Amino acid sequence: MKSRRKRSGRVRIGKVSVYLHHGAWWLYYREGGRAVRKKVSESRAQAEQLAAQVNAQLAVNSPTVLSFSPISVGALCQQFLDYHEEVRKSSIATVRRYRAATEHLVRFAGETLAHTVKPDRFAAYLRNTLIAPNGHPNTARRNLRDKGVQFILETCRAMYSFAAKRRHLPPYAGNPFEELALDRLKIEDAKPIFVFDAATELAFLRSCDEWEFPIHFTFAKTGLRVGELTHLLVEDLDLEAGWLNVRNKAELGWRIKTGVERRVPLMSELVRVLKIVLVGRLVGPVFLQRRFLKETPVLSGDRRVLGVECQARCRCVESSLDRNEMSRIARTVWRDAGAIKSDAVRQSFIRIASSIGHPEATCPKSWRHTFATLLQDANVDPLIRQQTLGHRGSTGPSLGMTAAYTHTRPETHRQQIEAALRQWPESLRLAGGGAS
Repeated sequence: MKSRRKRSGRVRIGKVSVYLHHGAWWLYYREGGRAVRKKVSESRAQAEQLAAQVNAQLAVNSPTVLSFSPISVGALCQQFLDYHEEVRKSSIATVRRYRAATEHLVRFAGETLAHTVKPDRFAAYLRNTLIAPNGHPNTARRNLRDKGVQFILETCRAMYSFAAKRRHLPPYAGNPFEELALDRLKIEDAKPIFVFDAATELAFLRSCDEWEFPIHFTFAKTGLRVGELTHLLVEDLDLEAGWLNVRNKAELGWRIKTGVERRVPLMSELVRVLKIVLVGRLVGPVFLQRRFLKETPVLSGDRRVLGVECQARCRCVESSLDRNEMSRIARTVWRDAGAIKSDAVRQSFIRIASSIGHPEATCPKSWRHTFATLLQDANVDPLIRQQTLGHRGSTGPSLGMTAAYTHTRPETHRQQIEAALRQWPESLRLAGGGAS
């Protein structure tokens, strides 16, 4: 027995034993009356260092570095969503997307312990899952697209990182979803992204009517997201100086997708168009519903007035409100103030694109893709592109500390964006004579 212990190299550090087994170093100790055996390292020095740490934690009755609290998949998903809802205060749309993604894992694993889930089997399950594209029960079902599968797996990877930080996963096991190499997942059935060229942009804008032209012209010359345009207020514009401010409006139940506020320079042609849109109006949404070309909205006022109205409507509800209910009430304020809806913008885009021979173009985000492409074609500085589009820099190489030390002058910002947009002069001439 003595010689066997010598060969194994077993040592004791306080209440923890360190021993060699099948070419790796293991720890043995008792925690809460339960025997714990863990393979910890290929290196004896690292194993002894960890043993000393565990022994110190046992001495003060604190959870050891090797302990973890198993949790079911359903409970983990709820914790993850609650964290984004109550701590991170992620946007309602983001929480909704995370909930839809994690529901697939709940359906696959049920109340199975989270650390026992096999990501490769879950990925195979997703490949055979049928969904209704628009969520309506009567819609014809189809398989998830590759990007949908990728997003679900990426969300699960983030959720398991969240679980690891809260010791819900076995120590040293790692995040199981990291093994799928999601960044190298092949995207073979992605819906093609439609990007305008100069001739198509001109044809599209010429096909707009009086109400549609200012909306799509603004998209084309600013690269705004649809939600940013539909929640744009008159006070967000500085037409004299030629700037548009994209701002969060928490008191009105809306925030920018990334939360990043920014300023976008306005060309003189776009300033001219916006002045026609705003003639006689000093407050309220910039772009109104079509019927308000002849009528006056029920509700009128600046951001402060609209915010007070939103709070008053929330107080009229007797029960306590969560963010989804508050958002629903806020949407009624925007509606009564006359703001256009995203669906109306999309329907308009689809109708016009189809009328000029491009039925495959179904998403107004094409304007944003086109805007970004024009900036790239004109070699606009990457930092200015990032600032103008409102990106965080999380996709692809980030500018990192260079961005922190670089300060873009307004005149440089305007000069580069304007030079890029003037590559297509024909559509700019339409601003002088409207949509005709």
